[in-house]
Amino acid sequence: MGGAFSAHGMHTVHLVIRGRVQGVGFRVFAAREARRLQLSGVVRNLVDGAVEVEAEGDRPSLERLVETLRVGPHAARVASVDERWSEGPARHSGFEIGNERP
Repeated sequence: MGGAFSAHGMHTVHLVIRGRVQGVGFRVFAAREARRLQLSGVVRNLVDGAVEVEAEGDRPSLERLVETLRVGPHAARVASVDERWSEGPARHSGFEIGNERP
């Protein structure tokens, strides 16, 4: 046993990042970091000013992504990160920058 997959499937982390995180290149930064870590998922702006990230992959790489996004790109000021972990089937192939959603 072991590896990136458990009996339940792939590890997923869902983040809602608040602070000065829109208009500072946060989505491009998040997508570049996720791709570097070979993760799949999506990053998008929310209309309330937050950024939402859903990423899938192995747990150590996801944890590295969360640590990186708690800091963000140079111009960002991260105030809080809501973090929710789950396991399940893969929903993404590749990592994309999505459209804004409510």
